Amino acid sequence: MGYFRRVSELTPTRLWVNNVTREQARKGIEAGAVGCTQNPSYVSKMLQFDPDLCRSLFDKWIETEDDDNEVLIQVQAELVGLIAEEFLPLYEESCGKLGYVTIQGDPFNETTESILRQAEIARQYGPNIMIKIPVVPEGIRAVSVLAREGIPLCLTEVFVLRQAADICQALLDATAGKPMPVAYLAHIAGIYDEYLGYYVRDNNVDILPDVLWHAGITAAKKVYAVIKERRYPVEFLGGGVRGIHHFTEMVGAEASVTVNWAGMGETLDASDTPVIQRFFMPTPHTVIDQLIEKLPDFRKGYFENEITPEEFESFGPVALFRSTFEKGWKEAREAIAKRRSELKNGGKVC
Repeated sequence: MGYFRRVSELTPTRLWVNNVTREQARKGIEAGAVGCTQNPSYVSKMLQFDPDLCRSLFDKWIETEDDDNEVLIQVQAELVGLIAEEFLPLYEESCGKLGYVTIQGDPFNETTESILRQAEIARQYGPNIMIKIPVVPEGIRAVSVLAREGIPLCLTEVFVLRQAADICQALLDATAGKPMPVAYLAHIAGIYDEYLGYYVRDNNVDILPDVLWHAGITAAKKVYAVIKERRYPVEFLGGGVRGIHHFTEMVGAEASVTVNWAGMGETLDASDTPVIQRFFMPTPHTVIDQLIEKLPDFRKGYFENEITPEEFESFGPVALFRSTFEKGWKEAREAIAKRRSELKNGGKVC
């Protein structure tokens, strides 16, 4: 039995897979994956794994759309729809509790209006399509609208406790007297660690690597605890995994963690790593004190009132995470422009 099946058997922690191809989705499901996150860089990834499929979809949508960005929105939705098909049996067997596949749209245009329009496009591709929305002011407004409609939601790019509290309260306010949609809150511990590592390097911060190692998971534990204490109606999803510990240290939590299947997921599943419930092992106070003292952006994440909603979008870890999405979106859009030029020239590359 693989590692993830053992985790599912012995703990309440579950596996999701991130940015997968259809083949990777099938392998992930076989290993125990119960959901999938796809991000705005997905089309650029698929250009590497299945360029013929991408080209055929480019051609299909170029025929009807004059704007390259609109083509990309449509292609992304259709590609994610193919992955949703792989998870649909799980969705149906669980009566809509499991088997969701998320989609997050254009990272250059995250207005409420744009999010809602792209959500409508994506939802045409399956009942298990879950709309992934960044927790920034425009995103919070979009979440309120979609929650009232009962649309499954993934509340993402959460790094700080204030983001989690604000979006959960927005959910409660939007659905007062109405059924609550399925909602996951994605705390991005791995990217948080990556950002703080850059800060330590660039500012010559005197902090032990052993202390820094705890930062992302410690922030995740704090957000998780508040969600449980206040009984917020969301499922916890760990994301942005950058090291194996971003999964193994979450084991024991009533939560899911999404990992890239190729590489880390496959390696961990095939390993003889023992299943140990580490999540509720407290971070030493001496470690937390150093993180708070030496890393201002950790402090902003750990305490609820150290940041305002107006600062969410420009907060360093949020900006870093979004930059990876912008890079992938731009690459895919340029590929579409190139293909459009080829078609105008009879399929020839000029």
